Amino acid sequence: MGNSRNIDYNYRHMSEIHRNQIVCEYLRTISYKDGLKAQDRAKKSILSSLDKPSGYLYLLEHFPVITNGRFGSDDNYMLPVEQIEKLGVEVHRSDRGGELTYHGPGQLVAYPILNLRSLNIGVKKYISLLEQVIIDTLSDYDISSERKHGYPGVWTNGHKIASIGVSVKNGITMHGSALNVSTDLDSFSMIVPCGISDVVVTSIAKVLGKPVNMHEVIDSFTIHFSDVFGVDMKTKTARTM
Repeated sequence: MGNSRNIDYNYRHMSEIHRNQIVCEYLRTISYKDGLKAQDRAKKSILSSLDKPSGYLYLLEHFPVITNGRFGSDDNYMLPVEQIEKLGVEVHRSDRGGELTYHGPGQLVAYPILNLRSLNIGVKKYISLLEQVIIDTLSDYDISSERKHGYPGVWTNGHKIASIGVSVKNGITMHGSALNVSTDLDSFSMIVPCGISDVVVTSIAKVLGKPVNMHEVIDSFTIHFSDVFGVDMKTKTARTM
């Protein structure tokens, strides 16, 4: 890692809960359904009291799953869904934006559940900020990356390394981003990723040609999320779902 920084987030930006504090929690590897449950709990918590923080950031990996967003076409499955499920990969329809994508071990999934109104951020700006967090994280590994107009996510050398799909209701965000760290890239062959027929998917490990420590990526992502969104981070101990 180019600029590895070890920070104990429990002592970063110590302050009382206020309008711009985000609770960050690492949930390890969980099912897609458990990820939805965590997001639902966070959303209810934000809506239940004005004394709650402005949002939550859940960082995790998923067991193998393919999700299809609101705009996704079933024509973009390269195998019958029944065959995909027999391979041990769950398939779910999602209310997020975007089309088909794959989640699995070795991929850093980020679910920011944020009150955009309290943060004074619009939806387009929110997506741009998420992309910037990933771009800054990749820069710590000396990986140059960029946006691609009309296609939410992050690209490096023409290859897609991170996807973004969100939903926003009543000013509260759900779903988020997925950064390929050391993901099994062959799993993407079961779908047309993001509905782009000629897309080539890559990962940090693929670009660097060596193993990557997931916890270091999480550290980097969390630091940049705090900086890019201009929020304080309060870290909680990972829970058992």
